[in-house]
Amino acid sequence: MSATEAEPAGAAAVFCPANRRRFVLIAAILASSMGFIDGSVISIAIPAIRADLGATLADAQWISNGYMLFLSSLILLGGATGDRFGLRLVFGLGIGLFVLASIASALAPTPTLLIAARAIQGLGAAFMVPGSLAIIAKAYPRAERGRAIGVWAAAASLTTIMGPIIGGALLTWLGDWGWRLVFAVNLPLGGIALWLLWTKVPADEPGPVRHLDVVGGVLASVGLLALVYGLTGDGSDSVPALSHTLMYGTIGVVILGAFLIWEARIKAPMLPLRLFASKAFSGAQALTFVLYFSLSGVLFFLPMTVIVGWGATPAEVALVMLPFGAMLTVLSSLSGRLADRFGAGWPITIGAVLVSVAFAGLGYTAPWQLLWLGTLPSIMVLGIGMGLVVSPLSTAVMTSIEDGDTGVASGINNAVSRVAGLLAVAMMGPVVTSVFEQSLGSAAELAIFFGLAPEEALSPANEALRVAATNSAFATTAYITAALSLASALIAWWTLERKPLNGRP
Repeated sequence: MSATEAEPAGAAAVFCPANRRRFVLIAAILASSMGFIDGSVISIAIPAIRADLGATLADAQWISNGYMLFLSSLILLGGATGDRFGLRLVFGLGIGLFVLASIASALAPTPTLLIAARAIQGLGAAFMVPGSLAIIAKAYPRAERGRAIGVWAAAASLTTIMGPIIGGALLTWLGDWGWRLVFAVNLPLGGIALWLLWTKVPADEPGPVRHLDVVGGVLASVGLLALVYGLTGDGSDSVPALSHTLMYGTIGVVILGAFLIWEARIKAPMLPLRLFASKAFSGAQALTFVLYFSLSGVLFFLPMTVIVGWGATPAEVALVMLPFGAMLTVLSSLSGRLADRFGAGWPITIGAVLVSVAFAGLGYTAPWQLLWLGTLPSIMVLGIGMGLVVSPLSTAVMTSIEDGDTGVASGINNAVSRVAGLLAVAMMGPVVTSVFEQSLGSAAELAIFFGLAPEEALSPANEALRVAATNSAFATTAYITAALSLASALIAWWTLERKPLNGRP
């Protein structure tokens, strides 16, 4: 078939000639790589950012959450915008905004400007992330779509695994300023993706005119912003005052309540609440929130603990984290088949229990300060546990609703996991800071902060107190998240399908 011939019946949505589809796939892979690198390397880069810019723990939380805030609250709106105005246009604009904000992040001279750049980057990601897979689906006919998505997924897995290793190596070799290259690498990746989109890929037709839930997106963003600001503060205090937390937390809850009321009343909501009538769908979202809250809480504070507390290098941390991504990639296919045969409830429950064991192990071994003999085994268990969860969780979400709602259901699950990460970093920060300060003992009056190396060398006794306080703060986080992960296992057991293991109906 020539490039100008019509596609087979059933592929009317395909907009891209056969000889141009590879450019769509390459652009989608490059765009996804930027998102995956940012997501997987930023926690390893946080200690270097804090040291280079003199950022507080609250600043570090906002550097992460400034990005996650707009990505999590607007990702559903971003997907709908691509459908409405054309995927190539919206996807390209998202990439462009993401790249410009990445350059601003790489050049940021202060924590405040870095936070602002990260917020704009999150806004771009809200339109880029959902577009990367959607544009592949729209460019390829159904018969070729699975293979193309498989290539995209394999590249995403490789990026997730190799991104932290390359980032950790750069941070180790170049010193604290090397964190800027983590953002600068997005310029060539995004530039090539945009060039391919605008010069090699034809524009797709905009979708039918339909309502975009802009009001819902604004309410979700402002509500989450108020809630996170109440929990995190502006960095002027190590822990926000209770009055501050209560005031802004209340404002956030009220606005989010208004968001839910709005979503229930309009005809085309970005969050269709009717889907939550399904027990399995609601259970999947609940366990997603709890499990990803736990995962984000641990992975944000672990690098600061072992790099600044134990003296490990970023490259060592990246290598220790390697089994997590590898296990996740290897087990995803197997766990997906297990979910098909036995129901999603079994692998997710077992996987969540293993995640709980891994977090408890990280907490228990923290005082040992043994990266390879203490931390690594727990990371391997964590990878096995999440490998049993991720693919079956997608199956649980997709099979809990009608076929016509699979796209929005997947988007909701994606948004829930990101909101969980946003709130985890905000809520666990005050816990970590409080435990750290209370554990300092006689060194409490010194200018010592969690996850930030002292400006002047401490006496051996005070250094021992600092390290012990760091371990206590992280262990507290690990034990809390272990309990939450166990709760997610119970949610999976109660709400998701479990077929008889003996194969009988």
